[in-house]
Amino acid sequence: MERYYQPEIECAPLERIQEIQNEKLVKQVQHVWDNVPYYRHLMEEKGLTPADIKSIDDLKKLPFLTKADLREAYPYGLMGKPLKDCVRIQSTSGTTGKRVVAFYTQHDIDLWEECCARAIMAAGGTSEDVCQVSYGYGLFTGGPGLNGGSHKVGCLTIPTSSGNTDRQIMFIMDLQATILCCTPSYAAYLGERMKEMGYGPDDIPLKAGIFGAEAWSEEMRRDIEATLGIKAYDIYGLTELSGPGVSFECSAQSGMHINEDHFIAEIIDPDTGEVLPEGAQGELVFTSIDKEAFPLIRYRTRDICTLTREKCSCGRTHVRMTKPKGRTDDMLIIRGVNVFPSQIESVLIKQGYAANYQIVVDRVNNTDTLDVQVEMTPEMFTDNMGEISARQKELVEGLKSMLGIKAKVSLVAPKSIARSEGKAVRVIDKRKI
Repeated sequence: MERYYQPEIECAPLERIQEIQNEKLVKQVQHVWDNVPYYRHLMEEKGLTPADIKSIDDLKKLPFLTKADLREAYPYGLMGKPLKDCVRIQSTSGTTGKRVVAFYTQHDIDLWEECCARAIMAAGGTSEDVCQVSYGYGLFTGGPGLNGGSHKVGCLTIPTSSGNTDRQIMFIMDLQATILCCTPSYAAYLGERMKEMGYGPDDIPLKAGIFGAEAWSEEMRRDIEATLGIKAYDIYGLTELSGPGVSFECSAQSGMHINEDHFIAEIIDPDTGEVLPEGAQGELVFTSIDKEAFPLIRYRTRDICTLTREKCSCGRTHVRMTKPKGRTDDMLIIRGVNVFPSQIESVLIKQGYAANYQIVVDRVNNTDTLDVQVEMTPEMFTDNMGEISARQKELVEGLKSMLGIKAKVSLVAPKSIARSEGKAVRVIDKRKI
């Protein structure tokens, strides 16, 4: 039986959703015009005033915001409320340039936690469940978001944060945790460790996992589901928009429902900025229509995906987004070919490898090199060079047919690639571009 946290919104007819969006968008544009000089200036440059925005049909007139704008306006330039009304910040785990710092009023936090509660109930969660939140707490949004959502559903919440894997497993087993929230790469590692400790899927009390914060393939999902004996649900979000819970998967596992009463999604051509029709692949753009402290309008996520309004078996009516194929900024261009880490991962998992790999890109004599380092599983580990060489050749062929270019493959010993307790570091780009 499908469960909903707010059925009257989650299953609302499209006309009702659009009414909510029209009303909130008009108010939000006025709020931003009055309180965010940075964005007001962008509107004025386009000759716009709030009077020009009467409904969601006018959204396309408004200027985009990008990560570069967030860096330029750092730290307080995009705030929509005075400091005395803000109660918290969260920040990205960004490794380049200035971090993104997002501000929240108490109202913003309540709405964010409601979005996460919807995701937990879509994964089958109820007040009877024990929910272990193994995302990082602190500045990272994963822990605080799911923690708040779990409280709203009424689950017993175990705030383990990330790391200390043996303690994580102890709590799962001793407290009979039924829902696990963490990054997919950490879920895969927990599964690997539990298997080593002799636990099979039937011994593990978990029934569902809510995994996000990094790209993962369908093959990786099936792998995690088989090892932990669970159903694995995807969740999507960005610090810029609040955090996890912008969209989430339901029992159908066929795309993530966007919380459209809080966020308007568009797909654009990343090169021209033109809005594309439903079903077209392009860059995802979000407008947060009721955030008070950090109200972003037409924020370019750099994520590549498609949107669909096809009827969903779960009964929810909100538009669904596909799992992002990759990001326009983590897409690697190697010898003129677009390569996404998720494509490499799907080849590895299809050929029986765990999702423990690293992609090293370099430039030698003005030519790009692509070296994929892949961990062997303990079962396939051998010092027979002929066997290793045959396996490497098989992977090189699989990658060539997927990517269209040749990659070098290095098979390495089990556990030799560093494990991540947060977002996995998949790509090392040594090119000086």
